[in-house]
Amino acid sequence: MSSRVPTASLGDIPPARSRQRGRRSAVALAGDLAVVGTADGDLRGFAVRDEGEPIPKWHHETVGEPSVVSAAPFDGGVVVGERSPRGAIRCHESDGAVRWRYDARTDIGGPQRDTRFLLPFVADVVIDGKRCYAAARRYERRPEGGETERRFESLVYAFAPNGTVEWTYRADASPISLSVRDDRLAVAYNRCPGDHQRGLVVLDTDDGTPAWTWDPGADGQRRVGDVALLGDGALLASHGDYCGYRLGDGGARRWRLPLATPRAVDGETVYAYPNHVRATESGAVFVTGNTYPEGGRETEARHPAEHTAVGVSPDGGRRWSSSVGGFAGGLGTDGSLVAVPGAQHFRDRDADRHGLRVFDVADGRVGTFDTDGIVTAAAVEGETVVAVEEPVVYHDEGRERGAYRLHRRSLS
Repeated sequence: MSSRVPTASLGDIPPARSRQRGRRSAVALAGDLAVVGTADGDLRGFAVRDEGEPIPKWHHETVGEPSVVSAAPFDGGVVVGERSPRGAIRCHESDGAVRWRYDARTDIGGPQRDTRFLLPFVADVVIDGKRCYAAARRYERRPEGGETERRFESLVYAFAPNGTVEWTYRADASPISLSVRDDRLAVAYNRCPGDHQRGLVVLDTDDGTPAWTWDPGADGQRRVGDVALLGDGALLASHGDYCGYRLGDGGARRWRLPLATPRAVDGETVYAYPNHVRATESGAVFVTGNTYPEGGRETEARHPAEHTAVGVSPDGGRRWSSSVGGFAGGLGTDGSLVAVPGAQHFRDRDADRHGLRVFDVADGRVGTFDTDGIVTAAAVEGETVVAVEEPVVYHDEGRERGAYRLHRRSLS
C-alpha cells in the first residue's frame, strides 16, 4: 500500500501563529463531495468517495475577503456561514452555484472596525428535514464609566430551502452552537454580558418560540460552550462551572460531571473550558480546551484535563479519556463517530501533536491521523474522514509547518 497521504491543495494562506486566530475554514461532506469553505471565502468541491487523493470538481470564487467558518449539507447542496463585513449565510447548489444568500449585517449591524474579531460571524449552521438554522453574531467594545463594555448583537435564523426567512430569535448575547432534533432547536450562548442571561435556550422549530431555558447559574459572563439534543433532553458543556450536564426536557438536571474544574497545579489554580459535546442514546463525548489561570491569562501550569476527550455513559459515568493534541475549534460527527481536529497548543507549541483524532462515543479512539500543520476543521461520514490542514509558524521557532490542504482518510 502506498504511504502517500491523499491530499489536495486549497491554495495559499498566511500561516497561523502561536495563538489561535479563530476559525477561518470549514468542511462538510455532501453526497459524494467534500465541500471546503476557505479562508478567502471561496468554496471548493472535491470528489472523495473513491480511494486516493481528493479530486477537484469545481471552485466557486467569492468577491471580497470573507472567511467561511461553518458549513452543512442542505437540500442537495450545502449551506455555509461567513466571518466577514456582511456576515453572509450562503446556500450553494451541488455544483457550487449560489442558490441564495442572506447578509446577517442587515439585522445585527456591520463591524465597529474592520478587524477580525469585530466582524459579523456565523457561528453555526445545522439542518433538519425542513429548514436550515443559522446563528449569527456581532461583537463590539464600548467605553462605559471608564471601562470597556463588551456587547453582542445576535440572531438565530430559520431558512426554508428557497432562502425565505421563516422566523428569527434575537438576543444581546453570543451564540456559539446549535443542535436540532425533532421539533426542537437548542441554542448555546457562551457569553451573556447583556440583558439575555440564559446560557441555553430551546426553541420550537416551527415558529421560534422558546420552549425552555437553562443556565449554569455561575458568576460572570461565561455560560455554555456547546449543546447536543437527545430525544428526551440535552447534554451540554458548561463554561460557567467547567462541567458537563445531562438535562431532561424542561431543563431538570439529571447529572453533572466535573470535567476541567479549578485545580491547584504547581502552586497555581488553573482550569480549562469544556468546549464541545456530542451525544447519542449510547453515551456522550466531551472535549476540553486550553488551560487558564484563575488570575490573568498567562500560566506555566497545565490542567491535567486540558485538550482531552472524555467518553461518558448515559448515566453520567466516565468510560474513557484520551488526548486530542491541542485546541479543537469544532467537531465532525456522524452517528457515534466524533472527529476532533487538533490545532495548536499555544502554550507548549508541540508540533508532534498536530493531527486528527476520531472517537467512537462508547469505545473511545478508533483512528489517529498525524499532520505537519494544524487541523482546523473535519467531517466524517461512515468510513470517510476529511480534514482541513492549515500551515503554522510558532513565534519561538520561526519554521513554517504544513500547508493549506484537504486530507481524505479512511477509518478502514
